[in-house]
Amino acid sequence: MNKLSIVILAAGQSTRMKSELPKVLHPLAGKPMVQYAVEMAAELTSEKPLLVVGNGAGQVRRAVGDQVIYVEQRELLGTGHALLQARPLLEGRSETVLVWYADMPLLSVDTLRRLLELHEERKGPIAMLTVEADDPMGFGRILRDEAGQVVGIVEEAVATDAQKAIRELNCGVYCFDGDWLWPHLAQLPLSPKGEYYLTDIVAMAVAEGQVVEALKIDDVTEIRGINDRTHLAQAEAAMRQRINKKWMLEGVTLLAPALIFIDATVEIGQDTTIYPNTYLQGATTIGRQCHLGPNTIVRDSTIGDGCTVEASVVEGAILEDNADVGPFSHLRKGAHLAQGVHVGNFAEVKNSYLGPGSKMGHFSYLGDATVGQEVNIGAGTITCNYDGQRKHPTIIEDGAFIGSDTMLVAPVRVGAGAKIGAGSVVTHDIPPGSVAYGVPARVKGKVKEK
Repeated sequence: MNKLSIVILAAGQSTRMKSELPKVLHPLAGKPMVQYAVEMAAELTSEKPLLVVGNGAGQVRRAVGDQVIYVEQRELLGTGHALLQARPLLEGRSETVLVWYADMPLLSVDTLRRLLELHEERKGPIAMLTVEADDPMGFGRILRDEAGQVVGIVEEAVATDAQKAIRELNCGVYCFDGDWLWPHLAQLPLSPKGEYYLTDIVAMAVAEGQVVEALKIDDVTEIRGINDRTHLAQAEAAMRQRINKKWMLEGVTLLAPALIFIDATVEIGQDTTIYPNTYLQGATTIGRQCHLGPNTIVRDSTIGDGCTVEASVVEGAILEDNADVGPFSHLRKGAHLAQGVHVGNFAEVKNSYLGPGSKMGHFSYLGDATVGQEVNIGAGTITCNYDGQRKHPTIIEDGAFIGSDTMLVAPVRVGAGAKIGAGSVVTHDIPPGSVAYGVPARVKGKVKEK
């Protein structure tokens, strides 16, 4: 028998989001909302969680993949009915069933561990999370008796004025004894709305003389659900604040943290400094002692140690140690700057490699190019790599010097140590060690030895 099984409920209609995208797939700090729940489950058990899907089930399956076991709620008959769909897979196989909703991305794994510990210690049928808050957020209220024991949950829609004044709220996170859960779940009463509410199971336990345990948490932010775009924006702000705090505690300097946006998928090395209006997005890794920004976007890229990127866009690119870019440059997909490469201002690099120590001046474009080491590319140099039908490569070998305003009409190769005069149009290969200039460029001699 598996000791712990996790069920994540993600079958809601999401009508208030007013979107063709299922609510649980809306991105939060660079990840689909549901991914936070899936990753927390992976920290708690090696067993795949069950994900109960309904609205947009196909889209959810494509986004989440094989990280979970899918259970489909074909008729959306309430939260109790949603959990009941997991019964055939879990009954008799789990001592403990942990349940929460996929639209609670700010919930922490530490809180879930504390709930599991309480359930393990008390051995009751149910342990649940509660929180005290001035804003009820539409949550159900926790009813307690004179002894302080939980006796039920009343939903806001049917609560009396006195009950609405209760500040202790139901968080919608439950830990159940597996053997007790399934037969009782099947006995839930039908609500006036024609649905089966999971909250009603608490009163069932109390009616049997069972004790329902409650773990009251302090941080109301953790349990804020997301039902519409305003909630999504609030959760985004809270998540980004949490991410920024994490990196500052890890030794990263954020100047004006409120103006720096770091996705949950990003990794950053110590002693890196990030300036305002910088966005680090997607599968991005930043090394140590870098300077990024201001006004910079880095997306799905790898940046080594000691790099500087100022007021530029870097996407799908690699920067090795001590490379620098900008300001006002664009590294596109496939750009690879080796150690110590300099790319100046108003430059663009796409699907190209620049070897160690090479320098690319301002107002230049490299596309589908391979550049050797210690190459100088003058301002205004353009690789003419597209003939209207196909892309063609440009190769510039070690130590070459490309003068300003040069056009390299691909396919073309400039040999090692060659020099191209300013304003040239290179339409044929230039041999190593040659001097060439003109329109079209012609070889005029050899580079003089120093």
